[in-house]
Amino acid sequence: MNSRNLVKLFLTTLLIGGVTGGVVGFLARWSEFKPYFSSFEVSAILSTFIWLFGVGLIFSVISQAGFFAYLTIHRFGLGIFKSASLWNAVQLVLILFVVFDLVYLRYLSFGSGEGISSYIVLALVVLAAGLITAYFKMKQTNKQSFIPALFFMVVVTVLEWVPVLKTNDEGWLYFMLFPLLVCNAYQLLVLGKLIEISQKELAVRRERKQTPAKGKMKAGQLGKGS
Repeated sequence: MNSRNLVKLFLTTLLIGGVTGGVVGFLARWSEFKPYFSSFEVSAILSTFIWLFGVGLIFSVISQAGFFAYLTIHRFGLGIFKSASLWNAVQLVLILFVVFDLVYLRYLSFGSGEGISSYIVLALVVLAAGLITAYFKMKQTNKQSFIPALFFMVVVTVLEWVPVLKTNDEGWLYFMLFPLLVCNAYQLLVLGKLIEISQKELAVRRERKQTPAKGKMKAGQLGKGS
């Protein structure tokens, strides 16, 4: 990918994270911000949205750092295991382990006196988002990309989500989760298209460089003939 498309990926993901953070922030913490809408305090709504947008930008940066870290880890995994199918099997085991821990360990830490259903639902939300994104990624590329995409959407998202998971504040849990999921899904699905565009742009540049060289060569040949 060339630098122009890399910057484009960074800025668009940043914007998506900010907007998603602004919208989800209001919904996830509705009880806190509802009075602003009830009394129609425009200045309070705008200032709060700007703040939520800024936090969404931070979530987007975390998402992008996780994405490029995973690309590196994925290459190392393929190099170590020497087989895409074996590496996929390892990733599948890690996915199951993380989903189980997302329910079980959180329930052990915070679930005293309450049911486990809410913890299962939250894990299912992450898993469902991962399965949907992995399905579309597979449609874009091939079947071998399903498990890596699912691994990124589940395991890497949970790792990025850890700071808020430790606090177990419901509002912040959803406030951070959805920007991460949206940014991660966007990067995963748009990466192939941007690489393809970069390759086409590179081919056009090479063709433009070769065309003047051919013109000069033909002019030189005509001069010799005269």
